[in-house]
Amino acid sequence: MNTHTSILIIYTGGTIGMIRDLKSGSLKPFDFGDLYTHFPVLRNFDFHLDFHSLDPLLDSSNMTPPFYVKLAEVIHERYDRYDGFVVLHGSDTMAYTASALSFMLENLSKPVILTGSQLPIGVVRSDGRENFINAIEIAAACDGDCPVVPEVAICFDNMLYRGNRTTKFNAENFSAFLSVNFPPLAEIGVHIKYRRDLILPPATEPLKVHRELDNHIAILKLFPGITPEAVRAILNTNGIRALILETFGAGNAPTFPWFLQMLREAINKGIILVNVTQCKGGTVEMGRYETSAGLQAIGVIGGADITTESAVAKLMYLLGDGYPNQEVTRLLQTSLRGEMTV
Repeated sequence: MNTHTSILIIYTGGTIGMIRDLKSGSLKPFDFGDLYTHFPVLRNFDFHLDFHSLDPLLDSSNMTPPFYVKLAEVIHERYDRYDGFVVLHGSDTMAYTASALSFMLENLSKPVILTGSQLPIGVVRSDGRENFINAIEIAAACDGDCPVVPEVAICFDNMLYRGNRTTKFNAENFSAFLSVNFPPLAEIGVHIKYRRDLILPPATEPLKVHRELDNHIAILKLFPGITPEAVRAILNTNGIRALILETFGAGNAPTFPWFLQMLREAINKGIILVNVTQCKGGTVEMGRYETSAGLQAIGVIGGADITTESAVAKLMYLLGDGYPNQEVTRLLQTSLRGEMTV
């Protein structure tokens, strides 16, 4: 076997890593250390695979910023030894982790491909095998010495998406993820068809890992009939530094005087407010309608077509890096890792 190309597989937990015990009938963690026994087809690949399991393994619902840091450090510590990385992760919060890694891993020049499954890898109809094998092949793909996909991406159900553009939208179908506002980076069929015009170029500077994440943020999803008490409770959360407003349509919100006044007072106290649409697709257009002009007038920041998952990760990254509010405001309206269309 040619070992010139090396891929590190990092298991964090989640459905993909489960296999049924023949004696008890229950699901237990899969032994990825015995990859070639369970996946003999991997011997056909012309590269070397290593495996690393994070401790403790976590259901993706239990992911936290310290876990993102641990994952980023594993990649950083082994960055010079491997040509690409495959992260096995629970699907429920995969889009949040992919978004976080995209900001934390500045100057990335190698693939970091996240994948998982809707059914355990040990189940007969599991989608995990195909997702796993596709992710490995993509992480190893290169043109000469240059990787084809030198960015953080999610590989799921024969599609490859930019990680910070994705949202999980289905809990049952194998096609669990959407990237409505940005086309797939690749489609996987008989051949893998890469959209090279969309894929970010590899960085030329050394990898820089951002380990400080500030999660003193909140999300306020608007709904018809929302009360002043509910809005006040969120805005008065102890220590809150930023709030993501999930608004209607193209960034619209109630024009009630009490609502705008509460937001204005929060901004005056130094809380950063970002306007993100509740819709799966489309963009925030501040001032297009009267119902968003009021938000714009008091200093709410338009999030364009960024996803909520990416907005959460971007705020954690910017606040953690210690930028002053004025700079955070500017950077929130700037595409740093291809996370938004400006």
